[in-house]
Amino acid sequence: MVLSYEEIKSLTTGVSTVIESFDGIRFHRFTAEQEAYYEITSPNAERNFYDRCLATAGVRMMFKTDSKTLKLKGSVIKRTSRNYYSFDIFVNGKEIGNIDNFSNVELSDDYTEQEFPLSDFSREFSLIEGIKEVCIYFPWSVEVVLNELSIDDGAFVQPVKREKKLLAFGDSITQGYDALRPSNRYVSRLSDMLYVEETNKGIGGEFFVPELARCSDDFEPDYITVAYGTNDWSKKSEDDFILRCKSFFENLKSNYPHSKIFAITPVWRADYQGKRKFGNFENVEKGIRNVTSDFENVFLIPGFNLINHERIFFADSRLHPNDEGFIRYSDNLYSQLVKHL
Repeated sequence: MVLSYEEIKSLTTGVSTVIESFDGIRFHRFTAEQEAYYEITSPNAERNFYDRCLATAGVRMMFKTDSKTLKLKGSVIKRTSRNYYSFDIFVNGKEIGNIDNFSNVELSDDYTEQEFPLSDFSREFSLIEGIKEVCIYFPWSVEVVLNELSIDDGAFVQPVKREKKLLAFGDSITQGYDALRPSNRYVSRLSDMLYVEETNKGIGGEFFVPELARCSDDFEPDYITVAYGTNDWSKKSEDDFILRCKSFFENLKSNYPHSKIFAITPVWRADYQGKRKFGNFENVEKGIRNVTSDFENVFLIPGFNLINHERIFFADSRLHPNDEGFIRYSDNLYSQLVKHL
């Protein structure tokens, strides 16, 4: 039984809109206003944030069913500098399989620079007997065009919705660079530990952008995480950073006055002792701490020690966590965040 567009839409979380187009169903995690902002302000390939906002980071389908099989069919579109992707399929909280383009390829030490084929996908999964809860984690690195989601004829399907919501802002690490499995991204794991619905606004290479925080979603999240700063250190002056950071939180508080906001400062990076126009890397955390201290209900989470200071936990050996690094990040972040709940 092929599920209809309306049924697929009802099962999907982490989206602003789900659109049926001529070539399939597409999933948008940014609002039309936010996408329009990035389309206007993305003048070249280096900062083509519009493409990156079309990647399906944080999108998932969650539902109960008594079907014995599940089939996914569609295609993916390159939207980031990374060519690898994965759908992670979980049943009752346990991973049963994936759809990816790297399992049959020998991964190099720095797989972030490898080329992987992007093509159509189609795979059927066998599910356990009886009623079960299924979760399909979408890729963070590509755009998905879904052509078919099928279950057994006569089987039922019922959406699973979590009561509370988490809105996550940030740069490449928030988007998911460089987890092989999207279920291992820190925001994904954090949302599962908190049992909340994730909406991900992470964009690789992004800074504090007050204009993004000015564009509100159509819901008021219970929790908001904000994790910028490492790109600001690389590319901005300290004065510009402070102004942008303050304006970002002002806009966020204006849109979501009742949400608990967690400001996560940058994680360790191998070149943190390098010299930048900004100044010392530690000044990023100091700046965010000073800015957020003026806002009620904004809690600072120091990020520098959330991941071990060892290159083996970073896919590119310097900046972006691998799956093991993300596991450490999310576990340590959760232990700090729950102190404020």
